[in-house]
Parts: sequence; structure tokens; C-alpha cells
Amino acid sequence: MQTISTDVLVIGGGATGTGCALDLAMRGIRCVLVEKGDLTHGTTGRYHGLLHSGGRYVTKDPQSATECAQENAILRRIMPHCIEQTSGFFVITPWDDESYGDVFVANCRRTGVPVQEISVAEMLRREPALNPRISRVFEVPDASADSFLATHSVALAAKEYGADIRTYHHVVELVRVGDRVTGAIVEDLRNRERIRIDCAYVLNAAGAWAGKIAAMAGVTVTVVPGKGTMVAMNHRMVNTVVNRCKLPSDGDIIVPIHTVAVIGTTDVHVPDPDVFGIEPEEIQFMLDEGEKLIPGFRQYRALRAWAGVRPLYKDKEVASDRDIPRTFKLLDHEARDGVSGIFSIVGGKWTTYRLMAEQTVNEIARRLGNTQPCRTASEVLPVPRFEHRAHATVTVSPDPAAQTPHYWLGKPLALIESAHAAGELICECELVTRDRIIAAIDAGAHNLDDIRRDVRMGMGPCQGGWCIYRTANLLYERRCAAGLSHSHVNEAILHFLQERWKGLTPVLWGDQLRQARLDELIYLGVLGIQHLRAFAEPGGGLVTQHPAIATEYVQA
Repeated sequence: MQTISTDVLVIGGGATGTGCALDLAMRGIRCVLVEKGDLTHGTTGRYHGLLHSGGRYVTKDPQSATECAQENAILRRIMPHCIEQTSGFFVITPWDDESYGDVFVANCRRTGVPVQEISVAEMLRREPALNPRISRVFEVPDASADSFLATHSVALAAKEYGADIRTYHHVVELVRVGDRVTGAIVEDLRNRERIRIDCAYVLNAAGAWAGKIAAMAGVTVTVVPGKGTMVAMNHRMVNTVVNRCKLPSDGDIIVPIHTVAVIGTTDVHVPDPDVFGIEPEEIQFMLDEGEKLIPGFRQYRALRAWAGVRPLYKDKEVASDRDIPRTFKLLDHEARDGVSGIFSIVGGKWTTYRLMAEQTVNEIARRLGNTQPCRTASEVLPVPRFEHRAHATVTVSPDPAAQTPHYWLGKPLALIESAHAAGELICECELVTRDRIIAAIDAGAHNLDDIRRDVRMGMGPCQGGWCIYRTANLLYERRCAAGLSHSHVNEAILHFLQERWKGLTPVLWGDQLRQARLDELIYLGVLGIQHLRAFAEPGGGLVTQHPAIATEYVQA
């Protein structure tokens, strides 16, 4: 078994884990990060894409509100290519308590969340699709964020500073000698080889899975997996984040992100972060709530539904998951449990990942005798090679806002039309070119799902109907010389279709049902995908339920 040594082993490749790896590396502390899937495979890649202003938490969780307000400004500076400057409205509808508006404003000012009231006429001028019966509107600095791109940018910066980032490495066990954790045994899921990693400290940044990692060290961390279900609609009916101005509840926010609008979320306790489903009533409830914000909301096409699991840290009894604070907690297991060599960082949210990392690394650095200060709030993050949206010039668009490096919706099309992003279109829905997909593969994407997260391939209305087979061909072309087999690519196709089908099943009606039928004809009638199962690698554990193989829905 290979053995490597480092100062800190970070477990978890989401926003918090990669943020910690970057902060450690910038201070000159050796670190290895391991993640059982791709970066953002867990909660980071399964949320609605909101950069919080803090407005949602000003009443029930003021500490989180203040943290979000402060980090909001920092993230806009250090990752402008990942942020769309949408702004945000908190609106009082006829179903909401009119008196809460004054409470909301007072609490915003108390917690440091910038807020101003605007007229309903101004709201309708900017967002004419919103309900004209809305009575009051408060503007806050919400924005939408690309968490996939942001995490890759953080990981890229960490690697540039010397961090060792290892995806598809699963923690098999933590090594404990007496009352001290000294490292871990991890398995490379690509070749089944095991590696021993010796370290001074293990940092458990596994999010909703932090309790499982902690249990390997013989300590208890109570992480409550809170399922949040979201629905992506095929049209951006608003270009501003819209919240109901009331205490947080289900289906009370619409986030415009990239080419879609996302409505969410629910908050349902699940016993296991790996085992949960999406119930039909969740979808119908959110669509009904969408009607209160945007009349005719149900007439838009629902593309897919998905759910993420919030890593809520519970240190006391509360009435419901929504009452658990969204603040974060650094657990020193030596002081708490008598087991040294391990820390757990739990709770929090995407908007506060950098602050979580800073406070965590401050403590680890102190233990290691490292006095270097944190610099992550001031250094702008690099742009991955596969991402072209940050490279537009003022000649690409007449929009003055396009002169900034911030993401704006029309940039991909403008870049293609101006030949700044040459190459044939592979994903026509999301305007993803061959060159970008090849860049993602060359940058380390191992399968089709990795490519999807990197460049949004397969995330449009057809949900991969036209681009999966094209991208699979490119994956094989670029990797066959390195030993990638056709069986691996076949398995990747089956897995991708399975995951897309999971999100399609809850919204199979109208145009999306017709689209699913077309996908079935492509993959079953033309490509014969049902035969790929015989060629997939044995032991892959795939039980494909895509309509290309299971067609009973057609008769329904």
C-alpha cells in the first residue's frame, strides 16, 4: 500500500473542503483533499444557486444574516466570473402578513443587511411578470452563483499553491492510535488501489456526511440531513431573485440562474443523506406557491426536479429543521471528545464557505505553529480552462455591464457569434462547444456527469437528449489512448441517463413528457441503448430506469 504524508488531510470536496484546502495551501501548510466523487458531488452541487444577502435570516437567525451580508461582498470581489448580479426582492403578497415588512427592514438594519424599499411600480417596471397584487417590495443584494464553477476555481487556486486534490478517493477508515487520529486509508475508486495518508490533523469537511466520517474516529457529530427539493423551469420569468417577505418556508424563493429559474425549497428531515426521494406533493406545492409570485407560473415548462441535503448541525432540541441555525460550528474533538488530531467543520451554507474555512484554518495553523494570515478575502480566484464566460471584451455586447468580468446571461451566445469561443456546438440548449468539452476532459473530467458539472452539458430542455452521445464520443476520443475502454464510456452513458431520468420523473407532463418520448426514440429506437447493459463493466451497480429502457410510462 502506498503511503503519503501531509500536514492536514481534508475530507470533502465541496465548497467548504476546497475552501479549507486553499486557505491551508496559501499559508504554506501541506494538505491533501479527498472526495469520494467529483468536486461539488454533494450538497454544493445540489442547491438553488443563491448568493445570500442575509435577508432570509434577519429575524430567525441574525448571526447567519450578518455572516452572509459580509461574505456576499467578499465573494463578489474574489469570484466575479461566478456571480450574476441579479439583485433581490423581498415582496409581500396578499397571502403574507403586511406588518412583517417593517420588522424585516428593522432586522436588516440591525444585522447589517443592505435594504431599501422600492415602489411596486418600479418592481413591475423591472419585473413585469411579478404579481401586481404585491403590496410592498424591499431590495437587497442577493445574486445567483455558479457553485460548480466557483468550487473548481477554488480548487484550481489551491492546486496552484501546492494542495493535492484527489477526487474519486473514498475514505475507508480513519487511522487512530490510542486517543489520536493519525491519518486515513482511502481507496481510489478508479483503480481500487488503497492509499494510506499520514497527517498531523484530519479535517472533516464532509457536510451532510460529516457524522459518518466522525463515527470512524469513534466520536459523535449530530448532523441532521435536511432535504431541500427544487424545480428548474425552462424560462427565466424574472431576472431578479424573488423572495416572499415572511419567515422562511417552503417554495418561497425563485432564483434566476443561467438559462433557467429555480423555485424552492422544501425542508424535510431524511435519515440518510444518500437515500431520499422527491414526492409528487412537494412539486405541486411549489408550483402552487410559484403562482402567488408569478401568475401563470404553472404554464411554464418544468425541466426537472432535484434535491440536496443541508448539513444542519444540531446541538440542542428544536421544533423543526427550519429552526436549526444556519450558522457553522468548528468542533475540536480533542476538547470535546478527548480524541486529538481531528476537527469537524459543520453547518453553514455556500455563501459563508470562505469564512468557515478561514476560522477553521486559523485554529489548525495555530496548532501547527503557523503564523501566516488568511488572504482568501483579497485574492481573486483563477478561471478554469474550460470556462470561457469570463473572457468577453467590451466589443462582445453593447451592454455596459458586460464590460465587467461578472457573468451575464447573453455572454455564451455573444462569444460564439463573435468567434471568441469557436467550435461546433455539442450541447445546443446550453450553447456548449466542442472546444469547451475537450477542455473539461483534458482538465480531468472522468465521466459525463463531471463534464455536465463543468460546462452545463445536458442541463437544458432536452436533458441530454442531443448531446450525451456526442459528448461520449469526445470522451472516448480524448481518453482511449490513456486506457479508457468503450465499456467505461457505455457505463458513463447509462449512469448519465439514469441520473437525468431521476430528475425528469417528478415533472413528466406536457412538453417535458413529449421531450422524454423523443429522447426514448433517440436512445432506444435509433441507438439501441438497451444493449449497452451487456457491455458495461461488471459490478457497476447500475439499475437504469430511463425511459429508453423502462417504457411503461408511454402507456400511462
